[in-house]
Amino acid sequence: MEEVIVVGAGPTGLWLAAELRLQGVPVTVLEARRERNPHSKALTVHPRTVEILGMRGLADDFVGAGTPLPTGHFGALDARLDFRVLDTPYPFTLLLPQARTEELLEEHARGMGARVLRGHRVTGLVQEPDAVRIEVEGPDGPYTLQARYAVGCDGTRSRVREAVGIDFPGTDTTVWGWLGDVILDEPPVGPVSEFGPQGGVMAVPLPGGLTRFVGIAPEDHRPDHPGELTLREMHEKTRRVLGTDFGMRDAHWLSRFGNATRQAATYRKDRVLLAGDAAHMHFPTGGVGLNVGFQDATNLGWKLAATLQGTAPADLLDTYHAERHPVGARLLSGTRAQTALMTAYPFEGQALRAFLADLISDLPVLSRALAERLSALDVGYPPTDPHTAHPLTGTRAPDLAFADGTSLFSLMNSGRHLLLDLDGVDESRSPDPSPALPYGTHRHTTRLSQPDEQWANVHTALIRPDGHVAWAFDRTIDTASWPR
Repeated sequence: MEEVIVVGAGPTGLWLAAELRLQGVPVTVLEARRERNPHSKALTVHPRTVEILGMRGLADDFVGAGTPLPTGHFGALDARLDFRVLDTPYPFTLLLPQARTEELLEEHARGMGARVLRGHRVTGLVQEPDAVRIEVEGPDGPYTLQARYAVGCDGTRSRVREAVGIDFPGTDTTVWGWLGDVILDEPPVGPVSEFGPQGGVMAVPLPGGLTRFVGIAPEDHRPDHPGELTLREMHEKTRRVLGTDFGMRDAHWLSRFGNATRQAATYRKDRVLLAGDAAHMHFPTGGVGLNVGFQDATNLGWKLAATLQGTAPADLLDTYHAERHPVGARLLSGTRAQTALMTAYPFEGQALRAFLADLISDLPVLSRALAERLSALDVGYPPTDPHTAHPLTGTRAPDLAFADGTSLFSLMNSGRHLLLDLDGVDESRSPDPSPALPYGTHRHTTRLSQPDEQWANVHTALIRPDGHVAWAFDRTIDTASWPR
């Protein structure tokens, strides 16, 4: 019997497989495609995702493969959000085509010992009392696998979600966007973004001499599919908005996408879990989709591993839904709001866009708040009892700098819980604050080199493998009250 079967070898499934292997859990990834998709739906890796890669010692590989951009957008407004003000070692969005992201993630997952099987399509799934039975159509014919748990990372049309009967409520498509990767005879200097009464067009250069155009037009507000996108249609839509098509030719990929917005009613049903696009679908505004799925996997990986290894509290796996479902709901709300702004074609809508752009330019605090939301740096998980918990409980831990020359992210490479003793007392003389620490917790005794206001008085903190604070205590707290 398999321990875990992950269905889908996109970014979410590959990262989840690597996180499980980091914890020592055997994992098999089943992917219906025989070859990796050469076309990249997603292009953007946000700061929190790069932070997670940094916590596993991988950030340099990804940053080196992409192009850091210091700004981002909300609803394609003219005023850009400045990511350079964010409290992170990675104050940028990373332009990195999904095909390259998946290549790097698959190399990592395989290097960690994950088994990735391509050309293996899941045709059925049945839950049994102690296992999940999965029917698969492979290159050599049909076969059956059993696993203790299965995770659907198989996209918006998830076969796993459908097989176990998890509802996927939401709204249907009412507007269609379009995209195309093309060659330009007269490429613009730098990215292009223009939204007005005639529609909107964005363009960004890609590796290999290609340019990605993405657009939306008033005539595409319809529930039915407009048909296959053609290069001629791209010419017309681009010229209408920008006044030129830059000598557009040789389309490598043309596609449409809708604004259907849905979220799984539950991210867990017994021994089956969902992550990424299998759990939430939305209009791809702001490039957040890949990132939220990646962060789903980071939250789930250590919890599922601890459950399998018998070291987790009985309800730990249920906290995956409790913590990530609200994040997904906020994602859908945000993408709907951005879609409304991007489709605000009438004069009143254009006035609203200009008004909000002015606010972003005039109010740095608003610009920063939107940047933190898009980048997921503001994601936190409310504690069970907010009245007694430390204010840091559930928050994302920043890359704290320590007096011994280390930093928090560099200490998270093992994927274990990290106990920080921040009084700098020699570990051999420091009392064990809690016999109930999670199994395998790593301990580090040091002092903060430049503590900010929130961390200045912290004596001890337990950091989860996903980089969030499990609990913290100030120096004014009697150690007899620490959790046991």
